Amino acid sequence: MHSVSAPGFAPETSLDEPGSGVARLRVRLDAVKENFRTCQALSNTAVAGVVKADAYGLGMAQVARALADAGCDTYFVARLEEGVALRPVVPRARIFVLDGAAPDGISALAANRLTPVLNSLDQIAAWSDAAAERATTFEAALHIDTGMNRLGLPPDELAILAGETAERLSGIMPVLIMSHLACADDESSPKNAEQLARFRATLGILPPAPASLASSGGVLLGKDYAFDLVRPGIGLYGGNPQLRLPNPFQTVAILTGCVLQLRRVDRGKTVGYGATFRPERPSTLATVGLGYADGLMRAIGNKGAGAVAGFRAPIAGRVSMDLVTLDVTDIPDVSVGSEVEFLGDTISLEEIAQCAGTAGYEVLTGLHQRVPRHYTGSQ
Repeated sequence: MHSVSAPGFAPETSLDEPGSGVARLRVRLDAVKENFRTCQALSNTAVAGVVKADAYGLGMAQVARALADAGCDTYFVARLEEGVALRPVVPRARIFVLDGAAPDGISALAANRLTPVLNSLDQIAAWSDAAAERATTFEAALHIDTGMNRLGLPPDELAILAGETAERLSGIMPVLIMSHLACADDESSPKNAEQLARFRATLGILPPAPASLASSGGVLLGKDYAFDLVRPGIGLYGGNPQLRLPNPFQTVAILTGCVLQLRRVDRGKTVGYGATFRPERPSTLATVGLGYADGLMRAIGNKGAGAVAGFRAPIAGRVSMDLVTLDVTDIPDVSVGSEVEFLGDTISLEEIAQCAGTAGYEVLTGLHQRVPRHYTGSQ
């Protein structure tokens, strides 16, 4: 198997290797591929794989190879270092770098055949100058801000580019014009239609090139938002990008820990740091080897749940660094070594995110590398 040597990427393990700890993150690569195909069916256009942040914490190399097996030939990363690490994994694919072309990164972009997403006139000028110095033409994506007010050419810079296209894009071949939706997670938001209209107007004043507007949420907004390429991220990894609608994507990540100890406690006894939990009846508690150092968010203490063989058990007390305690009084056949799911088929990504007061993106990207990744399905 291949491995990614850049820092910050998940170590590669297989389901057949037991791992060194009691916690485990299973990644269903076949589900990733099926979610990719779902995006193809929903959008009826080309689909790129967004594998930034180590494929949302699930393993960039493994996920990228699985996507390639499903027919993916275009990838998006955020950082230059991610693109450099990804290049040997998918040697023939096009890799877009969302951060763009910083002056000190231009040589690495060129050497690794990475395509920058140019976000400003300054980045466009730097990429054009680099092409002139090398007497060549460089491919690039042009990122237009249609209302996010984050990255991308703002309206004043877009107007300059549109009026001076030949000069500004000297040595640059635009292979994509893209923007990003601010409210795609809410299908009823009027901002979606506003940005769609602005994007269409932008395409009318720039040189012809393939266009891309939709990430996972945009895929679910309908084919009007699809254009020539969609860029799903969270949907590939099983998350629901529109919480008001049923999730069309399959579960990919299953986070589990094992019961280390069982004990009976009387009514009124306290549990854990801060003594924040007092059972109202004699109870059975299971202490599980998983904590916030593994990415199980501290915010779900006394609110979240684990599941043993599909039976849900509430978290009793605070989540600590390496441990979490569950009230398993009503669950049959729990023993030391029993596996407990905290994310997966019983407890969805959206549920744990809502419980923690955050988004599924943060839950996945916060999973620590101390938890061994185990992969099922081809890669």
